[in-house]
Amino acid sequence: MALFEKAKNLMAFLKMGVYGEAGSGKTFTATKVATGLWHHCKAKKPVAFIDTETGSDFVIRQFKDAKVPLVVAKTRSFADLLGAVQEAEKEYFLLIVDSITHFWNELMESYMKKMERKRLSLQDWIPIKQTWREFSDGFVNSKLHIIMNGRAGYVWEDEEDEDGVKELKKTGTKMKAEVETGYEPSLLVEMVKARKSRAKGSGWAHRAIIIKDRFDVIDGKAFDDPGFEAFLPHIELLNLGGDHKALETDRDSTGLFERSDIGAQKYKQKEQMLEKIQNEIYLLYPGQTAAEKKSRLTLLRKIFGTHSWAEITEVRDLSRLSAGLKTLEELEKKESLTPEIESDKKEEKS
Repeated sequence: MALFEKAKNLMAFLKMGVYGEAGSGKTFTATKVATGLWHHCKAKKPVAFIDTETGSDFVIRQFKDAKVPLVVAKTRSFADLLGAVQEAEKEYFLLIVDSITHFWNELMESYMKKMERKRLSLQDWIPIKQTWREFSDGFVNSKLHIIMNGRAGYVWEDEEDEDGVKELKKTGTKMKAEVETGYEPSLLVEMVKARKSRAKGSGWAHRAIIIKDRFDVIDGKAFDDPGFEAFLPHIELLNLGGDHKALETDRDSTGLFERSDIGAQKYKQKEQMLEKIQNEIYLLYPGQTAAEKKSRLTLLRKIFGTHSWAEITEVRDLSRLSAGLKTLEELEKKESLTPEIESDKKEEKS
């Protein structure tokens, strides 16, 4: 099968990330986008809201006013989040996750509790990140609109001044969760609470800054108190109602690597095979007379080309040992049947 095919848009669902500090308008913005998209697509299924900080309680009125059905689950369990994505894909139109930061914290805490850790070491991050990837893969590939809210975290970097002195400084913001979470959404928005103007008593606005728009139609723009229409240019370019296929997660490169324990497995297999060969030889010639000892050596030489046991143990080709073992098993089986045949013949004569 060819790896490449003709290019076509296979992003049929909105994958949106919204992050910001407390009071910046994350939940209300997610609600406006969810209700707006519901009407835009003329949906019938409810919107699902998995809630970690009671935010759903304060937007029930907005959903009712918009005449959009809403179902809610209140939990911080990462296991519940995985189940929510699967259930919502089958039963609901859109899923709001608010806030993803709590699910990330809960996953780390549960791991530490299970493994009886007081702190996480480098080796602990591998299983944690692999488990988290179950959500990130589902976020991108699920046939479901998902709006993921998260708290704001800061990006810190070492900066060097003119005298060569390095100082740790805050250089930006990001979604506070697993370090690569912000890369998953196709539309990433930072919410900030900003003054409407410098005039005294001008009030505050919830400002949406478009950090990432993969269609590059609203990238870098800012909207005060945004509604659904602010994000519509991005949404209209999605393959809404069409096929959705984000990534080929079934394809991997495991075939390029050989397991480090393959050699140990082959050694164990060889040891077992040599033991069986010895046992089959002694089943055929169990005695210790000179004639039986000679028969054992003759049989070894006939099958393996040598009567030196040391030389046989040095054979690396396991298929050669396996073929010899099979021959011995057939001989032993034939020998074990011979007494029964002779006994039957005697009974027939009688």
